[in-house]
Amino acid sequence: MKELSAYYQICIQGHLGQNWSELLQTFQIQYKENGVTVLTGLIVDQAALRGLLDHLFDLGLSILSIRNLGSHPDSKNPFPI
Repeated sequence: MKELSAYYQICIQGHLGQNWSELLQTFQIQYKENGVTVLTGLIVDQAALRGLLDHLFDLGLSILSIRNLGSHPDSKNPFPI
């Protein structure tokens, strides 16, 4: 079964510095007033998602939430994570 790429939204505690831009170059990065960073971007498959989450975890970042946005970030996903 072929896995389809999907857009994900990952919320992280704290604001990431500018040095993260290169690592997350395909992601939109939003900084919220409450100290949360929101990453939104296309992830090609579950292995890539796992790799990204492992990397964020290894860096000691607190992952607050992960949400599958479907094939387009504006789409309504019936199964949010």
